[in-house]
Amino acid sequence: MAQRLPVLYEKKPCYDIVFTQSFDGLWEELAELSAEQKRICIVTDSTVDGIYGEEILKILEGKCLKAAKYVFPAGEENKTLDTVRGVYKFLIEEGFDRKDMLLALGGGVVGDLTGYVAATYLRGIDYVQVPTTLLSQTDSSIGGKTGVDFDGYKNMVGAFKMPKLVYMNISALKTLDDRQYFSGFAEVMKHGLIKDAAFYEWLIEKMYEICERDPDTLEEMLMRSCAVKKLVVEKDPTEQGDRALLNLGHTIGHAIEKYKNFTLYHGECVALGIVAAAFISWKKELLTMEEYYEIRDMFVPFYLPISVDDIDPQKILRLTKSDKKMEANTIKFVLLKKIGKAVIDRTVTDEEILAAINEINFSEEDAHE
Repeated sequence: MAQRLPVLYEKKPCYDIVFTQSFDGLWEELAELSAEQKRICIVTDSTVDGIYGEEILKILEGKCLKAAKYVFPAGEENKTLDTVRGVYKFLIEEGFDRKDMLLALGGGVVGDLTGYVAATYLRGIDYVQVPTTLLSQTDSSIGGKTGVDFDGYKNMVGAFKMPKLVYMNISALKTLDDRQYFSGFAEVMKHGLIKDAAFYEWLIEKMYEICERDPDTLEEMLMRSCAVKKLVVEKDPTEQGDRALLNLGHTIGHAIEKYKNFTLYHGECVALGIVAAAFISWKKELLTMEEYYEIRDMFVPFYLPISVDDIDPQKILRLTKSDKKMEANTIKFVLLKKIGKAVIDRTVTDEEILAAINEINFSEEDAHE
């Protein structure tokens, strides 16, 4: 039986997050949004299309005014304005108007890009999120942040656009390879670290079940993780204040992601960024040394990196300065006061950032010491 978590915007119900184990209830949820009176375009990538594209198309066909599907090549390198242009062209040629709907079927790249199209096509069209990866289910499908990369700079072009529904088929997580699955877990861990120490401890207790992808454990994990994001987003939907706490690990993480030309997954880079932020927190005497090492080492059993091969600290530092979270030439750095308590700090120096980058930098010299 599906469970739901209502998300509020401006203190009014905005959309539901539905947790279920199949796509069987998808049409009933869409029907609540008057989908039978709309044209619906599924936007997905080439990987997800091969797994779920036809299944979702069949659910829609004959029930709505028109069911269409736009497929673009999978990969972060295709999260660009060129791909957005392709979706615009398809929607125009297929006769979609502002009363119709988009359905984002896939991971974070698909969800972010589809949301941006929805925010900008005809000055706004409804969309729903059907996330199929752990990263998108626990994080990117919730909260209305949309966007695409620009010349390799992460999410530099975007808009806030709330979905009408987030429909999570948790059984989709079984189709992910291990690296993709555990990459998403970095965002789950982040939610515990910033706001919910009890949830963080629960994740450690349930390590075996999480790694084995036990369905009941995954459902509870997602509901608790999404509850943290819901709490933060409702308080600050357009990131004027506390929503920035969700960026723990992302400043240095995004820089590494670009430096490595997206050969590392987003969640892997977030894990590295969290280790670096925890290191800075320790050096600023916010965390104890024991807390820092516990946070760092707890990524290991979930197959996430705590060091990265041969990065150039000076180049990583320069890339952090091009991050969209800069304000008046100052980085809004998210640090940890303790497990379950994050704070925004505008006093982090270049020297502190370099020290943190060096902490996670694994070189050949280190291997021979």
